[in-house]
Amino acid sequence: MEIKEVMNPEVFVVQENEQVGHARNLMLSHGISKLVVVDGQGKPVGMVTEKDLTRKLKGNGPKWKSRPIDKISIRRIMSTDPITANPNDEIHIAIELLIKNNIGSIPIVDDNGIAGILTKTDLMKVYTDKLKGKWRVSDLMTSDVITVNENHSIAHVISTMEDNKIGKIVVIRDNTPVGIITPENISFAYVEDPETGVNVEKIYFIRNSDGKSKRNVRMVSMMTAGDIMQNHLVNISGGEDATIAADKMVENDISGLPVVDGDTLVGVITKTDLIRGIQ
Repeated sequence: MEIKEVMNPEVFVVQENEQVGHARNLMLSHGISKLVVVDGQGKPVGMVTEKDLTRKLKGNGPKWKSRPIDKISIRRIMSTDPITANPNDEIHIAIELLIKNNIGSIPIVDDNGIAGILTKTDLMKVYTDKLKGKWRVSDLMTSDVITVNENHSIAHVISTMEDNKIGKIVVIRDNTPVGIITPENISFAYVEDPETGVNVEKIYFIRNSDGKSKRNVRMVSMMTAGDIMQNHLVNISGGEDATIAADKMVENDISGLPVVDGDTLVGVITKTDLIRGIQ
């Protein structure tokens, strides 16, 4: 099967001279997680993803990070030199590129410019059409699951994801999965105020519990994993057909599922795990 049979011909692009605020608004308004950055001739020169917003806008650093997001150039945060493929290439070539380079999508380019985009979601549809009954979830899942507690700070969540080079993380309470965090959750929590790009913190006023007139204590608290996680958690058991996992990911627009035995977390299966099964 060739890429042109599977790719999505609808590609959302942004000019390289646009600002981060414009890219963020495009993602939000269209419910997408990535944009192809093009130059004046329409040639792809970069990619901007939710992960880029998370990683490159957080924390301290150069002065440009303190600017409003409508004053920060796309060039500051985009990934340059995007990996591309041709519509006539075989699908296995694209899968190898996705896995080898740890990326979620590939712009598809022909002699006339951008012809489409191929994502892991597109490959999920191939999976359900061609591979029913071949794999169980337990055959493809990752058993060594990286997790965080719901009370961990967002800074801890981000550093854990970066240190382990993972795109999502399961939130647990007593080894029971209660939520999942993706770059989308983090990036839009960190870039909360479109005017300033500054994260909005919570402020608590703590009163003495016995009602005595003691001085109130103001405490500024960082947002935690529990504040931003997706708590409508879709999971799956290890004995299910892997095509059911692919269907659930597409249906719920998610890129990974906690694998459970009863209520206990035993693994996680992602789109990357599934496309390895296509090979």
